[in-house]
Amino acid sequence: MTRFGLIGYPVGHSYSQNFFTKKFKKLKLKDHVYDLFEMEFLNEFPALWLKHSDLHGLNVTVPHKEKVVKYLDKQDASAIKVGAANVIYKTGGQLIGYNTDYMAFRESLKAWIGDGFKGEALILGSGGASKAVQAGLTDLDIPYNQVSRTNKGGDYTYDQIKANPEIITRFKLIVNTTPLGMYPNNESIPDLPYNQIKKGTYFYDLIYNPEETAFMKEGKKYGAEIKNGLEMLELQAERSWDIWNS
Repeated sequence: MTRFGLIGYPVGHSYSQNFFTKKFKKLKLKDHVYDLFEMEFLNEFPALWLKHSDLHGLNVTVPHKEKVVKYLDKQDASAIKVGAANVIYKTGGQLIGYNTDYMAFRESLKAWIGDGFKGEALILGSGGASKAVQAGLTDLDIPYNQVSRTNKGGDYTYDQIKANPEIITRFKLIVNTTPLGMYPNNESIPDLPYNQIKKGTYFYDLIYNPEETAFMKEGKKYGAEIKNGLEMLELQAERSWDIWNS
């Protein structure tokens, strides 16, 4: 058996297993399997590889993308650039980390907003997904600020933006990298003064389940263009497959 999988907590909502199961079927790879490994604590990570000697590669989701790098033997330039890994490939007895979120976000965003985009971006969140978005925006020469719950994680806190709602009018692109609004907590939403949003602002949510999040709905209500994270997921998954078959 040739085994791949996803680690994170929780992982039951993940689209990855369905994506790769269909891919294996299409490619007639009957000896390939993709498992979900729910892992609340990363100290369980080494035992996973011992338990599954046929495990060749992993995807990594929240909350482990940043901390998993300490368990790796090597990091690709993409993981080093971002400071987080969402793909692991076991080759020659070594675990090598990559970041395909970064490339996938960059390509997905570029195709959506076009080459002529002029404006600043506001990133909601400061975790591993946020770092991938930062790297993608840097590649596209789009300046950005971050919002976090505390001063340690970003340029603004949500409380600061609520107290000074005009801040949000500066930003033409707002990217949600937090899990707020993810199934099954569909109604949760980043705490922002949405009534300040200008028509034509871009709302990009890395969440893909549900298809239209509460964040996206609120943006659309005030005239924003909206996009979810499904295309990004598919792009990063295809790149994961390329890495595992390199």
